[in-house]
Amino acid sequence: MPVHRPGSDRSPRSPRPLAVLVTALLAAVSFALPPTSAQAATTPSRGSAHMGMGVLAHDGRHGTPAPAAVAQTEGVDVSAYQGNVAWSTLWGSGVRWAYTKATEGTYYTNPYFAQQYNGSYNVGMIRGAYHFATPDTAGGAAQASYFVGHGGGWSRDGKTLPGTLDIEWNPYGAACYGKTASQLVGWIADFVTTYHSLTGRYPVIYTATSWWTQCTGNYGGFAADNPLWIARYASDPGTLPAGWSYYTMWQYTSSGPTVGDHDKFNGALDRVQALANG
Repeated sequence: MPVHRPGSDRSPRSPRPLAVLVTALLAAVSFALPPTSAQAATTPSRGSAHMGMGVLAHDGRHGTPAPAAVAQTEGVDVSAYQGNVAWSTLWGSGVRWAYTKATEGTYYTNPYFAQQYNGSYNVGMIRGAYHFATPDTAGGAAQASYFVGHGGGWSRDGKTLPGTLDIEWNPYGAACYGKTASQLVGWIADFVTTYHSLTGRYPVIYTATSWWTQCTGNYGGFAADNPLWIARYASDPGTLPAGWSYYTMWQYTSSGPTVGDHDKFNGALDRVQALANG
């Protein structure tokens, strides 16, 4: 009589295919590995951000400025990206005002700041400094204080423009810095009020309408005190952010002569001087 062993009537279990095991292993390893060098290369190094860095990628380029019905005054904005700037060449081409990046976050100062900020002044330009905001690294008040302490101050000498807050797309991560619209509005308000308390001037706000709409909910509460510097590479500045009925400055290109980033002040030179004098 044959002996019946438990389980002897079941067919043998098929071994798991090797390919399935390998695929699973590779998937698990991929989650544990850091980003590849190619992925890392798409994120710039901290401190390298500059005014208008995200304009082409997000808004594109749509022509060059049409002739203005009112007088406008040519200006430029520069950062460490441009290195030592040929200020006499720019002066000779008609540029009469300039802004230099001074700081970013609370961790970076422009190593070319002295040559750029003082060099523009020495050829006769009216000049100012700007701060690239990183709301994900420190509060607005802390960044305003850092800016003022590292070149972003103001004096009524007729040649110094109020500091500018450069608030735009985050080149290092999420476009709105991981913050809600109300959180970003609060951050900007902290920067603005701190800068005003330290210098007696309200800062200029540089931004793009598309970013402002996306990341602040198109908040209109800063227009009463803060001059607008709009970024748009086109034949006109387009629709402005809420609250502002006109722009004070317009960054209209990143491919102009000598330094790339060129701007127009909405008025003749005496209006530039008026903004400098407060």
